[in-house]
Amino acid sequence: MKLIVGLGNPGRQYEETRHNVGFKAIDRLSDKLNIPVDKSKFNGIYGQGMIMGEKVLILKPLTYMNLSGESLRPLMDYYDINVEDILVVYDELDLPVGKIRLREKGSAGGHNGMKSIIHHLGTQEFKRIRIGVDRPKNGMNIADYVLGRFSAEEVNEVRDSIERSAEACEKWLTTEFLQVMNTFNS
Repeated sequence: MKLIVGLGNPGRQYEETRHNVGFKAIDRLSDKLNIPVDKSKFNGIYGQGMIMGEKVLILKPLTYMNLSGESLRPLMDYYDINVEDILVVYDELDLPVGKIRLREKGSAGGHNGMKSIIHHLGTQEFKRIRIGVDRPKNGMNIADYVLGRFSAEEVNEVRDSIERSAEACEKWLTTEFLQVMNTFNS
């Protein structure tokens, strides 16, 4: 069984913000795999389906970003999912808009959602896809920046990076992650 988690904040006011690209990737993946995210439990909404004979879960925690691990851990425990079978998709300040980067492990890098997940899993060794949102310019507060919307010039690049992230998630369901990394890290 594999679990793909997209990080974001619940609520209409956050839908198009930089912090919610993980949710957007899950929405796109849900469409591609025809797995509706329509079950409400574990402080989140999730869907499940079968891909090539393997059960797949996709999750959007509804705990707000800083508490994402409080949704992920109970779902993993309930379904007895191993940490090597999860993939987390989230926004990354240290990548330019339009870039994605896949990694097999790593620190939280200052991302509070990832801090929560690392705390609840007790390890940094899990797969992740980071979607670039760039850093704020002109000394703008980081919290205001990630809770802000993309500029008109960035929208197409963001849409492309979300699409590539969903494609990478889909490929991971049937391919070793190292090969997926080699394909999608550019």
